[in-house]
Amino acid sequence: MKSYKDLDIYNLAFTYAVEVHKASLKMPKFELFEQGSQVRRSSKSIKDNIVEGYGRRKYKQDFIKFLIFSHASLLECISQLEMIDELYEIPEIEELRKKYDLLGGKIYSFIQYVEKNWKT
Repeated sequence: MKSYKDLDIYNLAFTYAVEVHKASLKMPKFELFEQGSQVRRSSKSIKDNIVEGYGRRKYKQDFIKFLIFSHASLLECISQLEMIDELYEIPEIEELRKKYDLLGGKIYSFIQYVEKNWKT
């Protein structure tokens, strides 16, 4: 692994953050700076914490800590998507929520892998 870009979880998180950003712009104008901003920030935080953790990968516990932060941001993003899905009719939101559920499992599995196998 030469870069964080080699991580499947990073690539998925990046792609989904772009999808969330685009979908959030379909919300009513008055929500763009409230609920829309919150879901955009939480989705981008997932990928950013993976990157920051990777940058600290020499220190196993720091890497794990940032992967956990990433997973927590993912849970926040899912919560935001559920609220948006309840309030507004944006077709891609439900599909995004399902994608994030799967990504959450991948991040959790990667955390377990790092805990058991990562050499510092």
